[in-house]
Order: sequence, then C-alpha cells, then structure tokens
Amino acid sequence: MPESARVGTVAGIAELAAFYADAPEGVRANMIFSADGAAAFGGRAGPLSSPVDQQLLKILRGFADVVLVGAGTARAENYGPVRLSGTRRAAPPPIAVVSRTGLLPTRLFSNPSQPPILVTCAHAAEQHDLSSDDRRHVLVAGEDSVDVARALALLRARGMHRILCEGGPTLLDELVEADAVAEICVTLAPKLAANQPVGQRAAPSRLVAPLAMRLAHALVHDDYLFMRYCR
Repeated sequence: MPESARVGTVAGIAELAAFYADAPEGVRANMIFSADGAAAFGGRAGPLSSPVDQQLLKILRGFADVVLVGAGTARAENYGPVRLSGTRRAAPPPIAVVSRTGLLPTRLFSNPSQPPILVTCAHAAEQHDLSSDDRRHVLVAGEDSVDVARALALLRARGMHRILCEGGPTLLDELVEADAVAEICVTLAPKLAANQPVGQRAAPSRLVAPLAMRLAHALVHDDYLFMRYCR
C-alpha cells in the first residue's frame, strides 16, 4: 500500500476497481452508510447503493476466497450464489452465512455446484438438526453461540484466507471485537436515511478503546465517496 492516501475523483468502475486489487489476507469488510450514518433503509442496503457501488461489490467478491455474511443480511437482501463477470478466476467464491437457526434464503440453494456454507454453533446444530441438509456445508464454531474467531480459523483451514465480510452490522461488531478486521471498505452515500435500526445487538461493545485504521484512499464518483481503511 502507498504511504500516503490517494484522494481524488475516478471516472468509473474500471479506475475505481484498481484501488482494491491487492486484497489482504484476513477479513476485508465492505459496508455502505448514508451521510447521516444509516447502514440500511427499510432493512436493506440496496436503497443506499448506486450502480458503481453494486459493481464494486461484485469486483470485491472476485478478489475473495469466501463471502461471509450474517443471516439477517442474507435474508433481507435475498442472497444467492455469487456470480462474477470480467474475472479470470476459475470459480466464484462460496457464500458463508453465520446463523443459529439455519434459515437461509432459498436462492442460496439454486446452484448445486455452489453450495452455501452454514456457520453455526454446536447447540444450534443439535437443536435444529442443522447437519441433516446435504445441500450445504456446515461449520460448527463455538458451543452456545458462534465464536467468530473460531469460524475464521475453520475457513482458513479450508484454504479460504481472503474473507470478504458484507455485514450486517452485528457480525461486523463481532469481528471488530475479535480484532479480526484487516481492512474496511466504506461507501458513503449522498443520502439521508434517518433512524434505521439494523441488527439485534443491544449490548455495548467490549472494546476498551477504538481501533485505529489508516486511510488508503478516498475517491469520489457521482457524489458517492469510496474509502478504504487498513490496519
């Protein structure tokens, strides 16, 4: 990464994508926020997004070994298997969903050659018999709740070292508290959304101090601000 942050404008997705090609090993988070701090509108990130932001999401997926997402986000956004365009990689990365119930969007099962990964805990796996559905792979990380650090270790053990987290905010909180986020890509949308509760976490963070990040770039396209912060 360059020593000083790149600040300026970009003409389009081709120029923008070049600033993300050096994906780190570990967790790269990708989030969008309104100018007044909302992570979604009506429970979904889509209303905040733009065509270039959507294209960037697909490009970031192409740089990842696995896409990690919370179950609430997967259901709200109706996730399906990853589809890539303009990439030379042999196969798209799988979707890994963190869930205690195993309730995944039906679309995730639409391509048998791209089975989703269910990341859950031992109690939930036994209570809901989550290992009985052979349409998905099941990773058990933790006993009574999902241990995200253990989940990441299980993914790495399967050769998935570049992990793209697409939210939601609750999962991102847990990854930050586990000191597992190598970088975060933030899109700031030129929109106001007011109060838009997302996620189910009410307990305060266990962090004793904010974790410092370094700005790698801040790039503008069509009034959207695309930022990348690295550890």
